[in-house]
Amino acid sequence: MRNIAIVNGTMQRRSLPLSDTRVMPDSKLANAPLGHEVTYPKKYDAGLLFPITRAANRQTLQKIPAWSGEDIWNAYEISWLTPKGKPLVCMGRFTFAHDSVNLIESKSFKLYLNSFNEERFDSAKHVQEIMQRDLSEAAQSNVVVELFPASMPNSSAPLQGRNIDGADIEITTYKPAPELLRCTAGGDAVTETLTSDLLKSNCPVTGQPDWGSLQIRYTGPRIDTEALLAYIVSLRQHNEFHEHCVEKMYCDIWNACRPTSLFVYARYTRRGGLDINPWRASGPVPVSQVRTPRQ
Repeated sequence: MRNIAIVNGTMQRRSLPLSDTRVMPDSKLANAPLGHEVTYPKKYDAGLLFPITRAANRQTLQKIPAWSGEDIWNAYEISWLTPKGKPLVCMGRFTFAHDSVNLIESKSFKLYLNSFNEERFDSAKHVQEIMQRDLSEAAQSNVVVELFPASMPNSSAPLQGRNIDGADIEITTYKPAPELLRCTAGGDAVTETLTSDLLKSNCPVTGQPDWGSLQIRYTGPRIDTEALLAYIVSLRQHNEFHEHCVEKMYCDIWNACRPTSLFVYARYTRRGGLDINPWRASGPVPVSQVRTPRQ
């Protein structure tokens, strides 16, 4: 991956030493900025991005089906300077394909975005092009970058579907328990959309809680919703990245319930000006970009 610096308004490429493990896709998390005290950048620096390979986590999943999907990041704290030194602010959406080689560690993403703060750029299009190039190189796949005016109206709404959180169930485990999943006895095939706001997992590095809302749409034998809710809650003490949690839930539901189609979508609350919204599906599907009330 290249390391680019802005010097006197001009992009210049720098060579990174081989010992700089930030640029290695299989870097250990101990080398990531997450969980460590850092100095906020004062210069644009693409080398701040810390890629993490997807392959290692997927090796822990059982019977991975074919799937489509994306990881959609929303950023609410993007800024840079015009050529005259005037600050501009905007929001951004970054869409990573499910089959990109790497995902990006979130704190490194935040540091990278903040490295634009005190630099001068010709236009928003110029900033967008730089971000798309840097993120695509880090992910080793094309990343779609969209920048929006900070004044653009935004609405929020709960995820569409039947919310299952009202079930009066007893919870006995807070560690992932796919064995809880089951279909209703003798049930016919159905198509339905279920939602829950009780999704919680933890950052695998800092242990901080990650809160989210979940949407599951499927066609197949009717899923026992009480069992499904108990399963969702079983991730409450689980330590894993957002993207990995969604893939785990998708695989567990697919293997336990054998639907003919499945869509699993999590919208996590923001942290550090970023929210992460991964989805996985058995085929291409339209995905709502409306923020939930908690986002």
